[in-house]
Amino acid sequence: MSTPETTLVEGLDYYVENGRWVFTALYHLKRGYCCENVCRHCPYGNSPADRANSERNDGHPLVRESGNFRQG
Repeated sequence: MSTPETTLVEGLDYYVENGRWVFTALYHLKRGYCCENVCRHCPYGNSPADRANSERNDGHPLVRESGNFRQG
């Protein structure tokens, strides 16, 4: 059973793209932490775009540890 705290609102918390739910940055902020699943709209610096911007010159990604990045 849904409660007001857990009810998701389409257009605010998520939208549907090609039959899949895509969670918004607002949803992630309300949840309060990064799940480290490289969500498209991650407000915690772990989105695919953020990861692409944090790669080293040789193409190896930086590894996130406690909110900081180190070379992997």
